[in-house]
Amino acid sequence: MKKLVLVSTVAAALFMAGCSSKSPEVDMSADANKAGQGAISDAERLNALQSQVQNVYFDFDKFNIRPDMQSVINQNASVFSQNSNFKIMIEGNCDEWGSDEYNYALGVKRAKAGKDALIAQGIAADRIEITSNGESKPVCTDKTKTCDAQNRRDEFRLLP
Repeated sequence: MKKLVLVSTVAAALFMAGCSSKSPEVDMSADANKAGQGAISDAERLNALQSQVQNVYFDFDKFNIRPDMQSVINQNASVFSQNSNFKIMIEGNCDEWGSDEYNYALGVKRAKAGKDALIAQGIAADRIEITSNGESKPVCTDKTKTCDAQNRRDEFRLLP
């Protein structure tokens, strides 16, 4: 088996050395395959970048960025500025307290606060979209203050 691998490697090296003086040929099917592979690597890159992005959390009934969340905004802005080919979606979320209408409006205000904070860090406004989930997408459903605090957040998503 080792001999077969060694012979194959030597043959491939000789073939490449012998072909190096030729002008390259363009194979359109190879380009099509590379394009398909590029889409996969773009998706993998998007997932890797998304894993670096963190949520911003808010106090009860508030939509201002807390001082302890400014470092999260700064870190997210750094990721976004280094990857300017992606758009950004900010989803404002709320806990279950308040009416659906109130929480939807509060979610919009939280998403807008996140957008304004990113713009202040130099991210182009036209790259950022906002939406509100109100109380419809909780990450925790326990009836505790700690759980409610996890639901009061902005989620930042990178979009192709």
